[in-house]
Amino acid sequence: MTTKTGLTPSEISAEFSLEQTRRATVTGMENMLYQPIKILDHGFIRVIDYMGDDNAVVQAARVSYGKGTKKISEDRGLIRYLLRHKHTTPFEMCELKLHVKMPFFVARQWLRHRTASVNEYSARYSILAREFYIPEPKHIAKQSTLNRQGRASSFSPEETKSITDLLRSDAEQAYAHYQELLNENETGEVLNEGQDGLSRELARMNLTLNYYTEFYWKIDLHNLMHFIRLRADPHAQYEIRVYAEAMLDILKHWVPHTYQAFMDYHMEACTLSKQALSVVKSKLRGENVTQESTDMSPREWRELESLLE
Repeated sequence: MTTKTGLTPSEISAEFSLEQTRRATVTGMENMLYQPIKILDHGFIRVIDYMGDDNAVVQAARVSYGKGTKKISEDRGLIRYLLRHKHTTPFEMCELKLHVKMPFFVARQWLRHRTASVNEYSARYSILAREFYIPEPKHIAKQSTLNRQGRASSFSPEETKSITDLLRSDAEQAYAHYQELLNENETGEVLNEGQDGLSRELARMNLTLNYYTEFYWKIDLHNLMHFIRLRADPHAQYEIRVYAEAMLDILKHWVPHTYQAFMDYHMEACTLSKQALSVVKSKLRGENVTQESTDMSPREWRELESLLE
């Protein structure tokens, strides 16, 4: 289907007749295509394309291109078996392509996952927009003393405002200097005629990490679930966790049987170490067990206590 640039999805649908397809489609995903899911203050996730569905997982597991099992209960049971026993390759037969926009510091965490294909907006060729992330007051917190990567209690309203003002002031000043170095504004207009600007690839280094970047991201279902399991965890940083939670909702619309198995066996489940399992068995027998009587570290013991509560 030929399209024209600059058209919205609704305008495209109105102008061109949609051709029928033989590929598997999912109604929930068709309704999501191209629609931005707003995240943080300027960020979003958009579903650009997808391949496969729950049935594609079942087909791959059975190595069959025929009709296969028609009973939904059997397909559902097989998907649950595959996830429960960590059979990963059938889930690699499904793929998802997203367009995502997020602050640079979130993108640097995101791209630690090296199991996807990525094309990122290049500030070497284009001028970055004047869009930066400022946390909501409820998400501005002190450094945790128990977790070097975490947050603890909140600041007072006065302290929070001071922090917010400082973050905004720094970002505003950085962008003003960015434009001064480029000698261009956001639309590419020259600010001072007759004056040369610094190259875009150098001027960009002046910007703060709360400025926004965006990229296309294509990943298979198996690695998508791994990403979500890590980044939608309550211990993950809030700013990346909200993106992972949005992807969890996409997963629910795309492959509902896989989603439910994923929730049951990964997101809402836990794995016990040999030592932790021994503690649980002792408690079931009514025995009194303390951290000192095991070879578990204080932190591991606290985590087990929290889990059992």
